[in-house]
Amino acid sequence: MSDTLTQAIIGAAIEVHRNLGHGLIESIYEEALCHEFDLRGIKYQRQIGVDIVYKGKVIKGQRLDLLVEGEVVVELKSVSRLPEVATAQVLSYLKATGLKRALLINFGQPKLVEGVKRISL
Repeated sequence: MSDTLTQAIIGAAIEVHRNLGHGLIESIYEEALCHEFDLRGIKYQRQIGVDIVYKGKVIKGQRLDLLVEGEVVVELKSVSRLPEVATAQVLSYLKATGLKRALLINFGQPKLVEGVKRISL
């Protein structure tokens, strides 16, 4: 899943990580990444509600961290070790939205390249 949009998102995340380092809380990285997107002209939406349908009932409560260009779900974490449930969470976002591509970015890693996971359906 290497394409120009996901490369641009990763590039912006690397710039944020290069400037802030690791160890801050997730909301700081989200704010900084959105600012970097603004500087680069990358369109995004923050904290988008995603509904899950269970046996015909709509259940609210899930939120995407970022939706970039209406195409790529970006889930942000800031932990030393990514829990396995994080990937399942992103997959559920893709299924619920009908989108095909996502990035799981963990700013908790000393080297961000080790904290980027591409997910696609």
